[in-house]
Parts: sequence; structure tokens; C-alpha cells
Amino acid sequence: PALWYRMERLKRHGLALAAVQQDGMALKLQNKLIRRDRGIVLAAVKQNGMALQFADPDNQEKLNRDREIVMTAVGSNGLALEFVDYSLRRDRDVVLLAVRSHGGALEFASAKLKRD
Repeated sequence: PALWYRMERLKRHGLALAAVQQDGMALKLQNKLIRRDRGIVLAAVKQNGMALQFADPDNQEKLNRDREIVMTAVGSNGLALEFVDYSLRRDRDVVLLAVRSHGGALEFASAKLKRD
């Protein structure tokens, strides 16, 4: 039973990874454990930055603070800045990348960066 359980988990992980690589928004359909998996979330936001909104639903892993995930997400779609932890919305590099990707992302930047 333990081996079977591990094999099933690996199979689900592989299926989830394949799904989000094809459509990042498929992250929304995954269970909480999959949505907390850094590798799966990174693949999802690489395909569609807006998938960040479905990552880590209870914020246990703080994936919206993970610089690599955030930079990948906002590089893919600047509007993903809305779902980034506030600490990184004050980061000039993050905000510049987001705004280059989509000018409307400036709306989600910190007040200080908006003034700059």
C-alpha cells in the first residue's frame, strides 16, 4: 500500500505538471498540495503569469514572495503583480519588469514606486 500510494502521488504530480505546462491556469484545478509545489507553480506561471493567483491557496509556502516565481510570473504577464506579496511590489526590478510586460501593472505597485 505505501509503494502504491507513492506511485499514485508521483503520477498525479506528473499529470499536474503536464497540465500546467500546457495551460498555466490549470493550476486552479489542482489540489492544495499541488498548488503549494514550487516546481509546479513555477511551470504554471512560466506558461501564464496570472496563474500566480491560484498558487499556494493558504499562503503556507509564501510562493508569492519567491523572487524567481514572481519574476517569472510578472515577466509572463505584468498584471500578475496584483497577486505578488506587498514586499515585492516595492521592489523596483519586479515592478519594472511587470510594467514592461503590461503598462497597467503600475496600478499594483507600491505607492512610493508609483511616484517615481
